[in-house]
Amino acid sequence: MNNSLSGVNVLLIDDSNTIRRSGEIFLSQAGAKVMLAEDGFDGLSKVVDHKPDIIFVDVMMPRLDGYQTCALIKNHRDFKEVPVVMLTSKDTLFDRARGKLVGSDQYLTKPFNKKSLIEAVIAHTQRYEETGYGN
Repeated sequence: MNNSLSGVNVLLIDDSNTIRRSGEIFLSQAGAKVMLAEDGFDGLSKVVDHKPDIIFVDVMMPRLDGYQTCALIKNHRDFKEVPVVMLTSKDTLFDRARGKLVGSDQYLTKPFNKKSLIEAVIAHTQRYEETGYGN
């Protein structure tokens, strides 16, 4: 499974240093290029600068929460096709419904593990690159 994410640019937006570090380690080990942002504003500027293939965004963040961040990304004509996976420690039906309303593509419960993170990336980025998966 190593380097299965080679060539994929991932943006991870989370205010927790621990979550950012573990996500970066898991995804980098799988071959992805990882960019980190610690809040929604920082995340949005990195979306514009780096045009990631997939974005993970924490629901609960100061200033601009994950729902607002996701909505801004999905409402932008250049980025509305980019998959957004919401990261949350409270996975309720209400949270999922709210995530759908703002256009999120998937929900991942924290703490995530390496397997669930990599599977989410593969599930949402396969359409960009047909080769290299499933070896």
